[in-house]
Amino acid sequence: MTTPVLSVMNLVKRFKDFTAVQDVSFELDPGASLGIVGESGSGKTTTARILAGLEQATSGAVMFDGEKVAARSRQDRLKHARRLQMIFQDPYASFDPRLTIAESITEPLHLHKTGSDRPQERVAELLDQVGLSTRAGQSRPRDLSGGQRQRAAIARALAVEPRVLVLDEAVAALDVSIQAQILTLLDELRRETGISYVFVSHDLAVVRYITDSAIVMRHGRVVEHGPTEQLLRSPQHPYTRLLLDSIPSPGWDLDRVAEDRRALDSYGENAC
Repeated sequence: MTTPVLSVMNLVKRFKDFTAVQDVSFELDPGASLGIVGESGSGKTTTARILAGLEQATSGAVMFDGEKVAARSRQDRLKHARRLQMIFQDPYASFDPRLTIAESITEPLHLHKTGSDRPQERVAELLDQVGLSTRAGQSRPRDLSGGQRQRAAIARALAVEPRVLVLDEAVAALDVSIQAQILTLLDELRRETGISYVFVSHDLAVVRYITDSAIVMRHGRVVEHGPTEQLLRSPQHPYTRLLLDSIPSPGWDLDRVAEDRRALDSYGENAC
């Protein structure tokens, strides 16, 4: 039996009177890719931020290699950041506009003391790994295209050699052709390095391409989970069917969309 690299158990996150995440549990195996699917407000981004240590859970636990993730000290947070990195939807907002891309990638090398004895060589390796030139490394974020910035964000995340990448709508801001290039890159990196992904997205086509399994969230709860292809081909929960039915396609049946909406309304908020 393979020990999951990441285990999430009964995760709950409350903001005053609002519960954003409620009793969420799942596991991620080494080298696997898990999708978290749902519409805006479903709790998927809050879950991702808890995994990355950017939010603290109200209750429940996140385990890494069977050890509970702690965030009590700066050392704890650095340890977790070394093994799990997060990539955001808008890479421009996560870069310091005053720094070149190479300088931004160098920062985590020094912070985590990884490859800091040969930073220029390591940065060149990382840029090449994500399909960027050394010249791109000397550019500032505003000088790069959206796809190039996302490649740079991936390079920076890989700098500390994490075992897990959490990607929150990482291709949502890109046009379809650039999306395909980034997804192909991520797929190649996973096969080459054995890294694991948690891929947060509302786009079912993206989830189908990049993930092995998926969970579907609604109102902070997991309503369905399973192998991605099986889940998308034969959804069991009305909400999952509604997500699929809502995608315009040849033969799009609006009557079936309405039928699934009625089924969801009668299904009950807490049923999973």
